[in-house]
Amino acid sequence: MLTALQETARSERRVSRLVLTCALLGFLALFVAAGVAAWSVLQAQDHARWVEHTYRVQQRISALRTAVERKEAARRGFLLDSTPSRRQLYDQAAGLLPRLVVEVERLTVDNPAQQTNSAELGRLIRQHDQMMQASLALALRDPLAARARFDEDGSRDVLAALRQVTAQMLFIEEQLLHRRVAEQRRSVTILFVALGVAAVLLVVVAVFSIVTLRNYTSGLIKARLRVEELNDELEDRVEERTRDLTRANEEIQRFAYIVSHDLRSPLVNVMGFTGELEAATKPLAALVDAAEAEAPAILSEEARLAAREDLPESIRFIRSSTQKMDRLINAILKLSREGKRVLAPETIDLGTLADGIVASLAHRLEAIGATIEVVRPMPSLVADRLAVEQMLSNLVENAVKYLKPGRPGRIILSAETHRGRIDVKVADNGRGIDPRDHDRIFDLFRRSGTQDQPGEGIGLAHVRALAYRMGGLVECQSALGEGATFTLSLPATPLSSQG
Repeated sequence: MLTALQETARSERRVSRLVLTCALLGFLALFVAAGVAAWSVLQAQDHARWVEHTYRVQQRISALRTAVERKEAARRGFLLDSTPSRRQLYDQAAGLLPRLVVEVERLTVDNPAQQTNSAELGRLIRQHDQMMQASLALALRDPLAARARFDEDGSRDVLAALRQVTAQMLFIEEQLLHRRVAEQRRSVTILFVALGVAAVLLVVVAVFSIVTLRNYTSGLIKARLRVEELNDELEDRVEERTRDLTRANEEIQRFAYIVSHDLRSPLVNVMGFTGELEAATKPLAALVDAAEAEAPAILSEEARLAAREDLPESIRFIRSSTQKMDRLINAILKLSREGKRVLAPETIDLGTLADGIVASLAHRLEAIGATIEVVRPMPSLVADRLAVEQMLSNLVENAVKYLKPGRPGRIILSAETHRGRIDVKVADNGRGIDPRDHDRIFDLFRRSGTQDQPGEGIGLAHVRALAYRMGGLVECQSALGEGATFTLSLPATPLSSQG
């Protein structure tokens, strides 16, 4: 099952990376397409502006050339018929030329070649205008002489030069127009190509993502079916293992009960004979006292020491050992009976339970100058009240018992909910526990550090046994001289296996 879950997790990570890569590629394609589109639009606008500019230059050059032709035609008409209407046509054409020359010069300021042509065009127009003015003045005085000089004044050559310059300027603008239109079309082509590539890339990414997700979904369905099968198998195995453990636990409990019961019988005998032996020492001591008073010669030093010191000391040692043995047997019996007790889950307010434990230790805390702080709010849980109270009492009493002398004792009791479990922490600023003993202090009859406090080493073992039975665990975090923190982790609701 673990392998299937690991494979599913690896598959999910792989698909997540692929989908993320596809999304990044898609966004990158859109970003590039948008950038290229923006650049192409700006280029197209720029080229369109220059194309429009070229058309305007061509229009102004053509208008200027038309005005020159009209001016020349009006002059010829005036030479043939010197009427005011003919002169008016000439003046109208001549009045347009200065403005058109200025516009052409302004529009071609970006083109050095056209600037040269514009300067030449202005010079020829001025020269032509001087010839026109002289011809018109002569026509007013002597029309026949003016007509005779028409072919000899050189105006035809100037007009031909004007036509050549304007034709050259129009040719240059036509070349610019072809180039700018081509650039405009190239920008549009680049735009369409970029959009096409982005569209193709998006389609590829979409298809790849769909295929990947489809394969992943198919694999996920298969993995889930496999996990369900493994879960069914695991539940059967867990149930079987639980039955085995239950039987083994019951057997251990029976064994512990039988052993403790069988040990108690000879222990009772030893304790009884010890009492009789102690009672017998009194007349023996009296006899030694009488012998020492009446016939001291018959009493040896060894006999006197044996009756007065060795025998009472041995009896005290036997009694102390039997009392300790009795306490150990009682502890085993207690653990055995706790293992047989049926747990009765109920809703427990941990804050109220903690207050009760603190109240039971109030006199002891006052005597040693220690305080216990219950951090609120504290959650509620559903569990066996007696078991929870025993576990917390043991942990709090241990914290009080092993406070460091000379340091004001401070114990903090807190609890929090985490992923369906409730972690209860008992933290103190006491003497601390060597990290090497963090695990073994939960073993039966095992203690850590200086043994200057009463106890048999069964409290923490009892806590761990109850925690395991309730589906929980207990652990310790501590360092010497820095206090200790015990964490009791229990399910918020009872497990089905409890009882």
